[in-house]
Amino acid sequence: MSMFCYQCQEAAGCKGCTARGVCGKPADVANLQDLLIYTLKGIALYDLKANEAGINNKKVNKFIVDSLFSTITNANFDKEGFDVRVTKALALREEVKNALISNGVSIEDIKHDSALWTGNTAYEFEEKAKTVGVLSTENEDVRSLRELLIYGLKGMAAYAEHAFNLGYEDEAIYTFLKKALVSTTKDLSVDEMIGLVLEAGKFGVDVMALLDTANTSTYGNPEITKVNIGVRNNSGILISGHDLKDMEELLKQTEGTGVDVYTHSEMLPANYYPAFKKYGHFVGNYGNAWWKQDTEFESFNGPILMTTNCLVPPKDSYKDRVYTTGATGFPGLTHIEERKDGKPKDFSVIIEHAKKCAPPTEIERGEIVGGFAHNQVLALADKVVDAVKSGAIRRFFVMAGCDGRAKSRNYYTDFAAALPKDTVILTAGCAKYKYNKLDLGDIGGIPRVLDAGQCNDSYSLAVIALKLKEVFGLADINELPISFNIAWYEQKAVIVLLALLYLGVKDIHLGPTLPAFLSPNVAKVLVENFGIAGIGTVQDDIELFLGK
Repeated sequence: MSMFCYQCQEAAGCKGCTARGVCGKPADVANLQDLLIYTLKGIALYDLKANEAGINNKKVNKFIVDSLFSTITNANFDKEGFDVRVTKALALREEVKNALISNGVSIEDIKHDSALWTGNTAYEFEEKAKTVGVLSTENEDVRSLRELLIYGLKGMAAYAEHAFNLGYEDEAIYTFLKKALVSTTKDLSVDEMIGLVLEAGKFGVDVMALLDTANTSTYGNPEITKVNIGVRNNSGILISGHDLKDMEELLKQTEGTGVDVYTHSEMLPANYYPAFKKYGHFVGNYGNAWWKQDTEFESFNGPILMTTNCLVPPKDSYKDRVYTTGATGFPGLTHIEERKDGKPKDFSVIIEHAKKCAPPTEIERGEIVGGFAHNQVLALADKVVDAVKSGAIRRFFVMAGCDGRAKSRNYYTDFAAALPKDTVILTAGCAKYKYNKLDLGDIGGIPRVLDAGQCNDSYSLAVIALKLKEVFGLADINELPISFNIAWYEQKAVIVLLALLYLGVKDIHLGPTLPAFLSPNVAKVLVENFGIAGIGTVQDDIELFLGK
């Protein structure tokens, strides 16, 4: 095999991609991503020792976060970019190592190859990459637990990156990222590895709370909002991904230019924030989840800005209109550089491009409702509690997570449509696109689909559940009339899952397939200790959930 990757739900045959990623990732890029993760372990080995000695290199934490984020599914496909990242990683590792030596700190105990290996050419990188991938850990269960932890770290890094961009950091999160990376270089017991996985869930809660604070402190608490899904007659820019700082800067720079701005996929929740509503050229949302972009980017007609992952390799017919920024990259696309010296990113090239393009082609009309993050739902707490106590609401279904291409994901549309009318769906992430345009009505004025926002806003759903537990005077979150039927696709969903496990949530159903990176024995542990299960038929699952 020329590569091996099984980090996302689309892993070929539910086993792993061995020639080319189903996501479109070439083998050489997949291997270089493995090598980059490997070099991060070496950096972490030295930097943890440096931190203990009071030596702190501010570049390290940001580099580790950026690098982990760049390896998330559908984020970056640029081989040359990864060659550069590996080169920078090796230089940074030596910088930290030399600082230790200069300060008289012994490094004789650091003997793992990730801290010692060095290379200078693309050929050397490619050859080394073939030896350090997922399958270099021979024991299936050890491999499974190590990769589960690494994938959780990738999701954690994504949320830490967004918080950092808004000026919010937590040193404890950075320390755990390094501690967890180092743990994969050691021969730990199964119990120790499971403990680290659950600890990752704890820091998953912390990083989502940090990002929630960053977002709401900067842009206000999301509000119940009707979002336009039609178009206007001006040329436009479509912004996709998750980064709200990019959203803010794009809106400021397009103001007064005659160019409209539309959100796409996971950027939809930007419409819920008060700070963005003041822009008259902020039109609404265009299209659906990330996997439909190969047709929706075509019909949009104007340029598209990809702020984070969820990029599908673009067609030649619109490739010249796609721009990347942040951790995102693809060969041949124009990349918008990072902020420097406190100045915003420069989106002028996209704006000038938009002025030359036709207005978007309308693909639908109407409105969708969202903005039900924890602050908004808790403001309705009395109404919600009364509806539960009166029997008007029998059960809540958390259907957060990811959407994807597999036809089996139609299960979630059918499940939502088949739910009894006295049930309410709590959602976050692009999984919402499977049912947020269905006419499911409301219960006493409470919409039956409550959208909290992006995948990281799954934190809101946890806050809501914990508050309801308190209001009803329950000892255990699992006593609430709430069922978890979650769709997953990539690594941010992994950290959300680990966060829910840390909070004590049990009997989570995960689909459309269980992760390929769970070995039979690791899956058994999750089933026996947490009640993790897959999905069945719509009718069987509804009967199972409502029978609880």
